[in-house]
Amino acid sequence: MQDIARKVGVSPMTVSRALRDGTSVNAQTRDAIRQAVEELGYVFDSTAANLRQQRTGFVAVTIPSINNANFADTVRGLSDGLKAHGLQPLLGYTDYDIEQEEILVEQLLRRRPEAIVVTGGQHTPRCRRLLQSAGIPVIETWDLPSEPIGHVVGFSNADAAAMLVDHLVTSGRRRIAFVGGEAGGDFRGADRRAGFVAAVKRRGMDVTRLVDAGKAPVSMREGAIATRTLLEYAPDTDAIVCVSDLVAFGALTECQRMGVDVPGQIAIAGFGNYEVAQISVPPITTIDPFPERIGRQAADIVLQALGLETGAAAWSARLEPQLLVRASAPR
Repeated sequence: MQDIARKVGVSPMTVSRALRDGTSVNAQTRDAIRQAVEELGYVFDSTAANLRQQRTGFVAVTIPSINNANFADTVRGLSDGLKAHGLQPLLGYTDYDIEQEEILVEQLLRRRPEAIVVTGGQHTPRCRRLLQSAGIPVIETWDLPSEPIGHVVGFSNADAAAMLVDHLVTSGRRRIAFVGGEAGGDFRGADRRAGFVAAVKRRGMDVTRLVDAGKAPVSMREGAIATRTLLEYAPDTDAIVCVSDLVAFGALTECQRMGVDVPGQIAIAGFGNYEVAQISVPPITTIDPFPERIGRQAADIVLQALGLETGAAAWSARLEPQLLVRASAPR
Protein backbone atom coordinates (compact mmCIF):
# COMPACT_ATOMS: atom_id res chain seq x y z
CA MET A 1 0.00 0.00 0.00
CA GLN A 2 2.94 2.33 0.72
CA ASP A 3 4.42 1.49 -2.70
CA ILE A 4 1.14 2.49 -4.36
CA ALA A 5 0.94 5.68 -2.28
CA ARG A 6 4.49 6.69 -3.34
CA LYS A 7 3.75 5.93 -6.99
CA VAL A 8 0.56 8.02 -7.03
CA GLY A 9 1.79 10.72 -4.63
CA VAL A 10 -0.85 10.28 -1.95
CA SER A 11 -0.95 8.94 1.62
CA PRO A 12 -1.40 5.24 2.43
CA MET A 13 -4.69 6.16 4.14
CA THR A 14 -5.99 7.59 0.87
CA VAL A 15 -5.06 4.35 -0.87
CA SER A 16 -6.90 2.40 1.83
CA ARG A 17 -10.06 4.50 1.47
CA ALA A 18 -10.00 4.23 -2.33
CA LEU A 19 -9.68 0.46 -2.22
CA ARG A 20 -12.41 0.00 0.39
CA ASP A 21 -15.17 2.21 -0.98
CA GLY A 22 -13.75 5.31 -2.68
CA THR A 23 -16.61 7.55 -1.53
CA SER A 24 -14.26 10.07 0.09
CA VAL A 25 -11.65 9.98 -2.68
CA ASN A 26 -12.11 11.99 -5.87
CA ALA A 27 -12.53 10.09 -9.11
CA GLN A 28 -9.19 11.17 -10.64
CA THR A 29 -7.18 10.03 -7.62
CA ARG A 30 -9.17 6.82 -7.35
CA ASP A 31 -8.50 5.98 -11.01
CA ALA A 32 -4.78 6.67 -10.55
CA ILE A 33 -4.69 4.40 -7.50
CA ARG A 34 -6.49 1.59 -9.32
CA GLN A 35 -4.10 1.89 -12.26
CA ALA A 36 -1.14 1.61 -9.88
CA VAL A 37 -2.74 -1.41 -8.25
CA GLU A 38 -2.96 -3.12 -11.64
CA GLU A 39 0.60 -2.21 -12.58
CA LEU A 40 2.07 -3.42 -9.30
CA GLY A 41 -0.12 -6.53 -8.98
CA TYR A 42 -1.30 -5.52 -5.52
CA VAL A 43 -3.99 -7.55 -3.72
CA PHE A 44 -5.85 -5.72 -0.96
CA ASP A 45 -5.47 -7.42 2.44
CA SER A 46 -8.96 -7.27 3.93
CA THR A 47 -8.09 -9.05 7.21
CA ALA A 48 -7.75 -5.96 9.39
CA ALA A 49 -10.87 -4.32 7.95
CA ASN A 50 -12.86 -7.50 8.41
CA LEU A 51 -11.76 -7.80 12.03
CA ARG A 52 -12.95 -4.25 12.68
CA GLN A 53 -16.30 -5.09 11.09
CA GLN A 54 -16.52 -8.50 12.85
CA ARG A 55 -16.71 -10.16 9.44
CA THR A 56 -14.39 -12.63 7.75
CA GLY A 57 -16.23 -12.98 4.45
CA PHE A 58 -16.30 -16.77 4.33
CA VAL A 59 -18.58 -19.67 5.17
CA ALA A 60 -16.92 -22.90 6.30
CA VAL A 61 -18.00 -26.08 4.50
CA THR A 62 -17.17 -29.73 5.13
CA ILE A 63 -17.82 -32.41 2.51
CA PRO A 64 -16.88 -36.12 2.52
CA SER A 65 -15.08 -36.06 -0.83
CA ILE A 66 -13.66 -33.48 -3.21
CA ASN A 67 -14.04 -35.66 -6.32
CA ASN A 68 -17.70 -36.57 -5.90
CA ALA A 69 -19.89 -34.84 -8.47
CA ASN A 70 -22.87 -34.61 -6.12
CA PHE A 71 -20.93 -32.77 -3.43
CA ALA A 72 -19.25 -30.59 -6.05
CA ASP A 73 -22.73 -29.56 -7.25
CA THR A 74 -23.76 -28.75 -3.68
CA VAL A 75 -20.69 -26.54 -3.19
CA ARG A 76 -21.37 -24.83 -6.51
CA GLY A 77 -24.97 -24.12 -5.52
CA LEU A 78 -23.81 -22.77 -2.15
CA SER A 79 -21.10 -20.63 -3.73
CA ASP A 80 -23.46 -19.21 -6.34
CA GLY A 81 -25.95 -18.30 -3.65
CA LEU A 82 -23.38 -16.59 -1.43
CA LYS A 83 -21.30 -14.63 -3.93
CA ALA A 84 -23.80 -11.80 -4.45
CA HIS A 85 -23.12 -10.80 -0.84
CA GLY A 86 -19.35 -11.16 -1.07
CA LEU A 87 -19.17 -14.44 0.84
CA GLN A 88 -17.02 -17.35 -0.25
CA PRO A 89 -16.90 -21.00 0.93
CA LEU A 90 -13.81 -22.25 2.74
CA LEU A 91 -13.74 -25.95 2.02
CA GLY A 92 -12.50 -28.96 3.96
CA TYR A 93 -13.09 -32.63 3.21
CA THR A 94 -13.54 -35.38 5.76
CA ASP A 95 -12.91 -38.52 3.66
CA TYR A 96 -16.05 -40.05 5.21
CA ASP A 97 -14.39 -39.97 8.65
CA ILE A 98 -16.22 -38.26 11.52
CA GLU A 99 -12.98 -38.10 13.54
CA GLN A 100 -11.43 -36.14 10.69
CA GLU A 101 -14.57 -34.00 10.56
CA GLU A 102 -14.04 -33.10 14.23
CA ILE A 103 -10.49 -31.94 13.49
CA LEU A 104 -11.61 -29.94 10.47
CA VAL A 105 -14.49 -28.27 12.29
CA GLU A 106 -12.17 -27.11 15.08
CA GLN A 107 -9.65 -25.76 12.57
CA LEU A 108 -12.34 -23.98 10.58
CA LEU A 109 -13.97 -22.43 13.64
CA ARG A 110 -10.60 -20.99 14.69
CA ARG A 111 -10.76 -18.88 11.53
CA ARG A 112 -14.04 -17.33 12.66
CA PRO A 113 -16.34 -18.19 9.72
CA GLU A 114 -19.67 -16.39 9.53
CA ALA A 115 -21.51 -19.71 9.26
CA ILE A 116 -20.66 -23.38 8.85
CA VAL A 117 -22.27 -25.93 6.51
CA VAL A 118 -21.57 -29.60 7.26
CA THR A 119 -22.50 -32.73 5.34
CA GLY A 120 -24.66 -35.17 7.26
CA GLY A 121 -26.10 -35.30 10.75
CA GLN A 122 -23.73 -37.81 12.38
CA HIS A 123 -20.83 -36.27 14.34
CA THR A 124 -18.55 -37.16 17.24
CA PRO A 125 -19.79 -35.90 20.63
CA ARG A 126 -17.01 -33.31 20.74
CA CYS A 127 -17.76 -32.12 17.20
CA ARG A 128 -21.40 -31.62 18.20
CA ARG A 129 -20.29 -29.54 21.19
CA LEU A 130 -18.02 -27.44 19.00
CA LEU A 131 -20.83 -26.74 16.56
CA GLN A 132 -23.41 -26.08 19.27
CA SER A 133 -21.18 -23.54 21.00
CA ALA A 134 -19.84 -21.87 17.85
CA GLY A 135 -22.24 -18.93 18.07
CA ILE A 136 -22.80 -18.89 14.29
CA PRO A 137 -25.42 -20.44 12.00
CA VAL A 138 -24.88 -24.20 11.60
CA ILE A 139 -26.51 -25.99 8.64
CA GLU A 140 -26.48 -29.78 8.35
CA THR A 141 -27.07 -31.00 4.78
CA TRP A 142 -27.74 -34.22 2.86
CA ASP A 143 -29.55 -35.75 5.82
CA LEU A 144 -32.51 -35.37 8.20
CA PRO A 145 -30.85 -35.81 11.61
CA SER A 146 -33.09 -36.83 14.50
CA GLU A 147 -31.39 -34.26 16.76
CA PRO A 148 -30.35 -31.36 14.53
CA ILE A 149 -27.76 -28.92 15.83
CA GLY A 150 -29.21 -25.95 14.00
CA HIS A 151 -30.63 -25.65 10.51
CA VAL A 152 -31.14 -28.63 8.19
CA VAL A 153 -31.32 -28.94 4.39
CA GLY A 154 -31.74 -32.56 3.40
CA PHE A 155 -33.84 -35.60 2.64
CA SER A 156 -34.34 -39.16 3.84
CA ASN A 157 -31.76 -41.44 2.26
CA ALA A 158 -33.71 -44.43 3.59
CA ASP A 159 -36.88 -43.28 1.83
CA ALA A 160 -34.94 -42.77 -1.39
CA ALA A 161 -33.72 -46.40 -1.33
CA ALA A 162 -37.23 -47.61 -0.52
CA MET A 163 -38.46 -45.72 -3.58
CA LEU A 164 -36.12 -47.79 -5.75
CA VAL A 165 -37.25 -51.05 -4.14
CA ASP A 166 -40.91 -50.15 -4.67
CA HIS A 167 -40.24 -49.37 -8.33
CA LEU A 168 -38.40 -52.67 -8.89
CA VAL A 169 -41.12 -54.71 -7.18
CA THR A 170 -43.82 -52.95 -9.21
CA SER A 171 -41.92 -53.88 -12.38
CA GLY A 172 -41.93 -57.55 -11.35
CA ARG A 173 -38.59 -58.05 -9.58
CA ARG A 174 -38.55 -60.21 -6.45
CA ARG A 175 -34.94 -61.27 -5.78
CA ILE A 176 -33.35 -57.91 -5.15
CA ALA A 177 -29.81 -57.28 -3.88
CA PHE A 178 -28.09 -54.24 -2.43
CA VAL A 179 -24.47 -53.30 -3.17
CA GLY A 180 -22.85 -50.63 -1.01
CA GLY A 181 -19.90 -49.79 1.21
CA GLU A 182 -18.86 -51.39 4.45
CA ALA A 183 -20.46 -50.14 7.65
CA GLY A 184 -18.52 -47.13 8.88
CA GLY A 185 -18.08 -43.59 7.73
CA ASP A 186 -20.69 -43.29 4.98
CA PHE A 187 -23.77 -42.79 7.15
CA ARG A 188 -25.91 -41.71 4.18
CA GLY A 189 -24.98 -44.94 2.38
CA ALA A 190 -25.85 -46.86 5.55
CA ASP A 191 -29.23 -45.15 5.64
CA ARG A 192 -29.87 -46.21 2.03
CA ARG A 193 -29.00 -49.78 2.96
CA ALA A 194 -31.36 -49.61 5.97
CA GLY A 195 -34.10 -48.20 3.77
CA PHE A 196 -33.54 -51.03 1.29
CA VAL A 197 -33.74 -53.68 4.03
CA ALA A 198 -36.89 -52.18 5.53
CA ALA A 199 -38.61 -51.96 2.14
CA VAL A 200 -37.72 -55.55 1.19
CA LYS A 201 -38.84 -56.88 4.58
CA ARG A 202 -42.10 -54.99 4.31
CA ARG A 203 -42.87 -56.97 1.17
CA GLY A 204 -41.90 -60.29 2.74
CA MET A 205 -38.95 -60.89 0.42
CA ASP A 206 -35.41 -62.20 0.99
CA VAL A 207 -33.12 -59.63 2.64
CA THR A 208 -29.90 -61.65 2.60
CA ARG A 209 -28.57 -60.33 -0.70
CA LEU A 210 -26.40 -57.60 0.84
CA VAL A 211 -22.91 -57.15 -0.57
CA ASP A 212 -20.22 -54.92 0.99
CA ALA A 213 -18.16 -53.54 -1.86
CA GLY A 214 -15.40 -52.10 0.35
CA LYS A 215 -14.59 -49.05 2.41
CA ALA A 216 -16.49 -45.90 1.49
CA PRO A 217 -16.47 -44.28 -0.91
CA VAL A 218 -17.00 -47.29 -3.18
CA SER A 219 -16.81 -46.65 -6.88
CA MET A 220 -16.96 -48.35 -10.28
CA ARG A 221 -14.25 -50.96 -9.76
CA GLU A 222 -15.64 -52.05 -6.39
CA GLY A 223 -19.14 -52.16 -7.89
CA ALA A 224 -17.94 -54.51 -10.63
CA ILE A 225 -16.12 -56.83 -8.20
CA ALA A 226 -19.09 -56.91 -5.81
CA THR A 227 -21.47 -57.75 -8.64
CA ARG A 228 -19.41 -60.73 -9.75
CA THR A 229 -19.31 -61.93 -6.13
CA LEU A 230 -23.07 -61.52 -5.84
CA LEU A 231 -23.87 -63.42 -9.03
CA GLU A 232 -21.51 -66.26 -8.08
CA TYR A 233 -23.39 -67.02 -4.84
CA ALA A 234 -26.87 -65.80 -5.86
CA PRO A 235 -27.15 -66.24 -9.65
CA ASP A 236 -30.94 -65.98 -9.54
CA THR A 237 -30.78 -62.32 -8.46
CA ASP A 238 -33.07 -60.31 -10.74
CA ALA A 239 -32.35 -56.74 -9.56
CA ILE A 240 -29.56 -54.77 -7.86
CA VAL A 241 -29.93 -51.52 -5.94
CA CYS A 242 -26.57 -49.75 -5.73
CA VAL A 243 -25.51 -47.16 -3.19
CA SER A 244 -24.48 -44.77 -5.99
CA ASP A 245 -24.53 -44.43 -9.77
CA LEU A 246 -20.78 -45.11 -9.87
CA VAL A 247 -21.30 -48.47 -8.20
CA ALA A 248 -24.25 -49.11 -10.53
CA PHE A 249 -22.08 -48.38 -13.57
CA GLY A 250 -19.53 -50.91 -12.30
CA ALA A 251 -22.32 -53.45 -11.80
CA LEU A 252 -23.63 -52.80 -15.31
CA THR A 253 -20.25 -53.25 -16.99
CA GLU A 254 -19.56 -56.44 -15.02
CA CYS A 255 -22.90 -57.87 -16.13
CA GLN A 256 -21.94 -57.08 -19.71
CA ARG A 257 -18.59 -58.84 -19.27
CA MET A 258 -20.36 -61.88 -17.82
CA GLY A 259 -22.96 -61.97 -20.59
CA VAL A 260 -25.81 -61.12 -18.22
CA ASP A 261 -28.57 -59.19 -19.96
CA VAL A 262 -29.56 -55.86 -18.42
CA PRO A 263 -32.43 -55.36 -17.91
CA GLY A 264 -33.72 -58.68 -19.29
CA GLN A 265 -32.08 -60.85 -16.66
CA ILE A 266 -31.12 -58.26 -14.04
CA ALA A 267 -32.36 -54.73 -13.48
CA ILE A 268 -29.84 -52.24 -12.05
CA ALA A 269 -30.59 -49.00 -10.18
CA GLY A 270 -28.27 -46.41 -8.67
CA PHE A 271 -28.36 -43.15 -6.77
CA GLY A 272 -27.20 -39.61 -7.52
CA ASN A 273 -28.13 -38.91 -11.17
CA TYR A 274 -24.47 -38.73 -12.16
CA GLU A 275 -23.59 -37.97 -15.77
CA VAL A 276 -22.31 -41.52 -16.24
CA ALA A 277 -25.80 -42.84 -15.45
CA GLN A 278 -27.27 -40.73 -18.22
CA ILE A 279 -24.83 -41.77 -20.95
CA SER A 280 -24.23 -45.45 -20.09
CA VAL A 281 -25.70 -48.18 -22.28
CA PRO A 282 -28.35 -48.77 -21.15
CA PRO A 283 -28.91 -45.56 -19.14
CA ILE A 284 -29.21 -46.25 -15.41
CA THR A 285 -32.40 -45.84 -13.38
CA THR A 286 -31.51 -43.63 -10.45
CA ILE A 287 -32.56 -41.13 -7.79
CA ASP A 288 -31.94 -37.42 -8.30
CA PRO A 289 -31.27 -35.86 -4.86
CA PHE A 290 -30.94 -32.35 -6.38
CA PRO A 291 -27.48 -31.65 -4.92
CA GLU A 292 -27.18 -28.13 -6.33
CA ARG A 293 -30.56 -27.23 -4.83
CA ILE A 294 -29.26 -28.37 -1.44
CA GLY A 295 -26.41 -25.88 -1.74
CA ARG A 296 -28.71 -23.09 -2.90
CA GLN A 297 -31.10 -23.59 -0.01
CA ALA A 298 -28.22 -23.75 2.46
CA ALA A 299 -26.99 -20.42 1.05
CA ASP A 300 -30.45 -18.90 1.48
CA ILE A 301 -30.52 -19.97 5.13
CA VAL A 302 -27.03 -18.54 5.73
CA LEU A 303 -27.92 -15.18 4.19
CA GLN A 304 -31.19 -14.91 6.10
CA ALA A 305 -29.60 -15.99 9.39
CA LEU A 306 -26.91 -13.34 8.95
CA GLY A 307 -29.50 -10.68 8.12
CA LEU A 308 -28.13 -10.17 4.60
CA GLU A 309 -31.48 -11.06 3.03
CA THR A 310 -35.01 -10.54 4.29
CA GLY A 311 -37.07 -13.36 5.72
CA ALA A 312 -36.71 -15.70 8.66
CA ALA A 313 -34.18 -18.48 8.12
CA ALA A 314 -35.95 -21.82 7.86
CA TRP A 315 -34.89 -24.28 10.54
CA SER A 316 -35.53 -27.27 8.29
CA ALA A 317 -35.83 -27.54 4.52
CA ARG A 318 -36.81 -31.06 3.46
CA LEU A 319 -36.24 -31.93 -0.17
CA GLU A 320 -37.97 -34.74 -2.05
CA PRO A 321 -35.63 -36.72 -4.33
CA GLN A 322 -36.99 -37.80 -7.70
CA LEU A 323 -37.03 -41.30 -9.19
CA LEU A 324 -35.67 -41.26 -12.75
CA VAL A 325 -36.72 -44.43 -14.58
CA ARG A 326 -34.36 -45.42 -17.39
CA ALA A 327 -33.61 -48.48 -19.48
CA SER A 328 -31.49 -50.37 -16.91
CA ALA A 329 -34.62 -50.88 -14.79
CA PRO A 330 -37.71 -49.95 -16.80
CA ARG A 331 -41.28 -50.04 -15.58
